[in-house]
Amino acid sequence: MGESVTEKFLGFDIASIEPEEGAPAEGRLISGNPQFRTWNFEEAEGGLYAGVWESTPGKWRIEYDEWEFCHILAGVSVITEDGGEARTVKAGDRFVIRPGFKGSWEVIETTRKDYVIRL
Repeated sequence: MGESVTEKFLGFDIASIEPEEGAPAEGRLISGNPQFRTWNFEEAEGGLYAGVWESTPGKWRIEYDEWEFCHILAGVSVITEDGGEARTVKAGDRFVIRPGFKGSWEVIETTRKDYVIRL
């Protein structure tokens, strides 16, 4: 894309950068062997991040200290808050997870999402 530091419009073209590969943090895996790919397009001052994340099937514990907006692009996942209800999310769904959320994320079908995170 050839973006310069002065450009103020940033597109999310996942073919333009190599994804970071990862998996659930040690001790958080519940089942399966989920593998993550993350294309982080924006890292701004003040702890703001935006990009695309993808995971293969599996289940792990999640704990949010940050605020995150998610837009599911593909796949099916189930997000369950400790002591709360299980929510199935699929392509087209948008939601916010607020700081303090604790529970699990289970990918049923490989899931890809756009995200914006504010620390």
